[in-house]
Amino acid sequence: MAAVTALWLVMLSLVALGAPLLLYALVRAERDQRERMDRRDAERVARRDTPEE
Repeated sequence: MAAVTALWLVMLSLVALGAPLLLYALVRAERDQRERMDRRDAERVARRDTPEE
């Protein structure tokens, strides 16, 4: 019974530590793919008042 409890604690610890690291890696990968633009272009995209090229 103690072995089963220890196994569950190890698995819970791995999930508790792994989930935030996985989330961090996913957010970091998404950030690296974003398009950089200057302020004027960003305002134009936000307003959508000009035709897209």
